[in-house]
Amino acid sequence: MTDKNPNVSAYEGPRFLRRVRRRRRRERLLEGAGIAAIAIAIGMLLTLFATIVIQGHSAFVQTRIGLPIHFEPDTLGTGGSDREALRDADYRDLVQQGLYELLGRPDERGAREAMRALLSREASFIVRDQVLADPTRISTQRTVWLPAASEVDLIVKGVAPQEVPESDRLVSDRQLAWIDELRAAGQLKTVFNTDFFTNNDSREPEVAGIYGAVIGSALMLMVTLGATLLVGISAAIYLEELAPRNRWTDLIDVNIRNLAALPSILFGLLGLAIFIRLLGVPRSTPVVGGLVLALLVLPTIIIAARAAIKAVPDSLREAALQLGASRMQTIFLTVLPNALPGILTGTIISMAEALGETAPLLMVGMVAFIAETPSGFTDSAAPLPVLIYLWSTSAERGFQEKTAAAIIVLLAFLLVMNALAIWLRMRTQRRG
Repeated sequence: MTDKNPNVSAYEGPRFLRRVRRRRRRERLLEGAGIAAIAIAIGMLLTLFATIVIQGHSAFVQTRIGLPIHFEPDTLGTGGSDREALRDADYRDLVQQGLYELLGRPDERGAREAMRALLSREASFIVRDQVLADPTRISTQRTVWLPAASEVDLIVKGVAPQEVPESDRLVSDRQLAWIDELRAAGQLKTVFNTDFFTNNDSREPEVAGIYGAVIGSALMLMVTLGATLLVGISAAIYLEELAPRNRWTDLIDVNIRNLAALPSILFGLLGLAIFIRLLGVPRSTPVVGGLVLALLVLPTIIIAARAAIKAVPDSLREAALQLGASRMQTIFLTVLPNALPGILTGTIISMAEALGETAPLLMVGMVAFIAETPSGFTDSAAPLPVLIYLWSTSAERGFQEKTAAAIIVLLAFLLVMNALAIWLRMRTQRRG
């Protein structure tokens, strides 16, 4: 005897239906796990971005104190007629007198030093630069807005708490009273921190900026692009269009893919051995940094260029050859123009990868404090990722917000470069 109903199909029986329900339940579990994983990843990414923004947004605001400065010719030396005398004048005394005029001159020496500590140590140099740039200030009295010291800046912006006991903060109660007095007199304000974008690196966090690092990164990427674009495209054309298919080309292909997966610090060691010790390229310059990054991104560019060339339909090659074009004419007049958008997309993404690298640059000496803007490829420079590393290791609390703000700027550059790559890809797809 059998329990099977001859009128019921094998795909309608209870055993089959149970299997279908189990399979669908597993599919739902897998789908739910995938959605949960994506949600966790997005949540962690948003948490990271939110943390960086919360820590770094205050760096885009700067506290300034307005001092009445009397640009007396006698104080400036030789009546203000000699530029060297103007450069060597005692601008610190001018700044002190401005503070005393606003807050009064304390009798204690320690109190006078505490009052001077309200301002950045760079205040006198800022006044000097203003006089050298505009000598008409001599014999006049003007209100000059100077950056406050880092701890004062953090207190005013609410980054550092002032309700804690005096022993737990770097700003004394008397300095807090002076801050309130300046605020009540309208001589204390917060403005957009243009110094962050126009100044170079500094030992004083309140005036430190990223301008020199951005220029250094730009010069370095120019070297990287110049060293990799032609070599990468040429290698991709040869391997994809001209090289015979044998064990040697297969070995080259495997090694290129392996090089793309190597840790970046190994390329730094390779650059240290070849470019600095063997070829004598100057350390801490955009040239050596760009060449090291070129070694890093060259395998990626070759792989991207080969993929773009391979994506060109064979029908275009056959049509060009049937019309009488030579092999090289087909490559350069038919294949390469159609593959160029994909090649540019891969190149832009590779440049974005190079922009965020730090480890290989540390190996070639690009970790020094550089206070000057590089004017050429052989000048010392500290790229933006290296500057972020230097600021993150600094003991001053003011550099914490500067580090997060520099990361925000770097992320903005990376997002723009990736958005450009996506735009090129979408535009190419619409044309196709």
